[in-house]
Amino acid sequence: MARLAMRFVCTECGAAAPKWTGRCEACGAWNTLEAETPSPGAGARKPGRVPGRGVEFVGLAGETPLPERIPVGISEFDRVLGGGMVQASAILVGGDPGIGKSTLLLQAAARLANAGKRVLYISGEESVAQIRLRADRLGLRDAPVSLASATVLADILGALESEKHASLVVIDSIQTIWDETIESAPGTVAQVRSNAFALIRAAKTQGFALMLVGHVTKEGALAGPRVMEHMVDVVLHFEGDRGHQFRILRGAKNRYGATDEIGVFEMTGRGLAEVANPSALFLAERHGHVAGSAVFAGLEGSRPVLMEVQALLASNAGGSARRSVIGWDAGRLSMLLAVLDSRCGVKLAGQDVYLNVAGGLRVSEPAADLAVAAALVSAATGVPTDPETVFFGEIGLSGELRQVAQADLRLKEAAKLGFSRATLPRRVAGGNRGLATPDGIVLAEYGHLSDLVAATAGRASHSGDEI
Repeated sequence: MARLAMRFVCTECGAAAPKWTGRCEACGAWNTLEAETPSPGAGARKPGRVPGRGVEFVGLAGETPLPERIPVGISEFDRVLGGGMVQASAILVGGDPGIGKSTLLLQAAARLANAGKRVLYISGEESVAQIRLRADRLGLRDAPVSLASATVLADILGALESEKHASLVVIDSIQTIWDETIESAPGTVAQVRSNAFALIRAAKTQGFALMLVGHVTKEGALAGPRVMEHMVDVVLHFEGDRGHQFRILRGAKNRYGATDEIGVFEMTGRGLAEVANPSALFLAERHGHVAGSAVFAGLEGSRPVLMEVQALLASNAGGSARRSVIGWDAGRLSMLLAVLDSRCGVKLAGQDVYLNVAGGLRVSEPAADLAVAAALVSAATGVPTDPETVFFGEIGLSGELRQVAQADLRLKEAAKLGFSRATLPRRVAGGNRGLATPDGIVLAEYGHLSDLVAATAGRASHSGDEI
């Protein structure tokens, strides 16, 4: 029998190559080719093959019922999913080791089981005894969840075939599942791709929702072939800093809902607790009248979230100045420092700059530019920002302030938490007449970043300080 030839498969796009090269010719990614031995009969073509029956085409017009959803029972989880799980869907949940993925899914499984749904929890990383110990700590011992510890794909598929009424199947994790017909170790590209496809096909055929736990690389991306993310219907990332109690569930892909929603949780001794009002929690330990601090009125999906942006400047005796950022884009900080220097005359080149988004939340929207700039200017002048003011707005390279989306939602959240003023970009035509300003909120509109610097310098002169 001829020996099967080794091939190399790209973990990003799934393309195969006969030999290893540093760069994938299909997608251009570097160092993504991994060795794989094809299974016997792979790609074989039988002589005299009968042609397919063809497919039926239909038009775009027509009535299609909305997919039936199964609420998990955890409102923050359901928010990210778009209202609940969809039957016969596949959900991939990734996150750093120890961040709480298994805890979250065990709590979700227990909620569904207590609601009368048939839930199967299959773990390849922990024994049944270990899962029971976690359930005891979480107070979920009485939940009617069916547990199993298995790693062989054939055994798992055989067990699932006999389950006719399962609503949810949790696989923890896909990297531990092993297909005996593939000559490679668990967690390799071939194993993960083949096992994920087989489990997803079982979910689509039998009608249960499938949740797969996925490992992540040291860069934070989901481990395994990128094609696995294309096969599933929903991709969720569970994020958080172990130094903080907050955890963020963020959607990266959702075929049945929006991908810009987040769910906020707090890690406690009894598991993950939902945070219904994250703004109040993020600002709970904020101290007013401190230089280098500004409150940003952000937006995560349809949810407005207020958080504190902190900046600290330290003199640099010699060498290159340091730029340290936590929770924001380091490249955008460099851009803002250049704009402050070139357009506003705020010289920070000889100082170390430290920027932090308090609470462990990561901000990606450009609307945080104005809050970061306000914190930097406050740290440079030593003059605290107004503790009752929120900031939001995008800053261009020429220093102009640009409008951002959903300003009314941001202002409404600020008013709900007791803020009385808001600093935001000036609208080009007609000011903010079309903006629904809540009662009690006074708007301070600026057209250029230098206007904010001048206003801060004016307060600094009254207090005897200079930039």
